[in-house]
Amino acid sequence: MLFLVAALMLMGILLGTVAHVPVAVSLVATAAIAAWLMVFAVRERTGRHHRAGRQGGSS
Repeated sequence: MLFLVAALMLMGILLGTVAHVPVAVSLVATAAIAAWLMVFAVRERTGRHHRAGRQGGSS
């Protein structure tokens, strides 16, 4: 997942709007996106484990 964030940042620096903003702004945006993806991954993982536990107990 972090590889994806790094790849998108590199592409943005080379090709997109990120080339026109200061490096600090792009690093803050990269950190924010990485944190958002980590929160999403943790929520998905815990949600699946929680739902799987509920389905097993209702049989």
